[in-house]
Amino acid sequence: MTTVEFSDDFGRVRPQKLRPLKALAAFRRLIRDKEDTAQVFEIMRALSGRSIARGYGRMLASIEGGRQAFLRDELALKLDDPTWLAAFAPGTVGAAYREFREAKGFTADGLAEVEREVIPFTDAPHPHLWYSRRLRDVHDIWHVLTGYGTDALGEACVVSFSYGQTQNLGFGFIGWGAAREIHRENASIPARKAVLQAWRHGRAARWLPALDYEALFAEPLEAARSRLGLRPAGVYAAVPQETLLALKLRAA
Repeated sequence: MTTVEFSDDFGRVRPQKLRPLKALAAFRRLIRDKEDTAQVFEIMRALSGRSIARGYGRMLASIEGGRQAFLRDELALKLDDPTWLAAFAPGTVGAAYREFREAKGFTADGLAEVEREVIPFTDAPHPHLWYSRRLRDVHDIWHVLTGYGTDALGEACVVSFSYGQTQNLGFGFIGWGAAREIHRENASIPARKAVLQAWRHGRAARWLPALDYEALFAEPLEAARSRLGLRPAGVYAAVPQETLLALKLRAA
């Protein structure tokens, strides 16, 4: 998911070349084994290109984004702190995220550990890597904000929304590829329509990577969605839950 390569301590930071064939091979492995989350990071690494550098530059171009980049807080440390999460009142973004984690059993560090298997230097103290980690760590927060579940279609929609936000081809590739597989399994599910809507919603919403997430967590969830321009996930929400959970390509 990163765009840097280190040849030595004074090596140049270079954007990764796009490797579509490598991404395709990783996607095929992911389809064969839906639990092989490492393949998601292989795809992101193959297709991130210049998007990480551009995204970090966009953070620096705004006051709040620049402040977050200057502070360089690691979101995973807060998200895995039960005392911090327990402080958020019912109805807030923080409470919704806390309930999401408890229901799914997810941890931010668990996802980070998978990424380390693919990108051993992902924790290096470099601004672009910090921004890349931030995108990784906000994934589940964006589930909560957008209303997309962790079933296969919900995951496809969240990454498509993320593509709209970041222009990272890895997100777009996973989203469209998952929609294609869902359609092959159950053509009655409007998977392509759902991911297209999610992408459009990602483009239309305020830019989320630069947010102050600690302040956001204290906001009422519906008020935060309104302020950020997050539209209802109409196409996805219209699919019955039992239909989504019956998918073999399920992600949860």
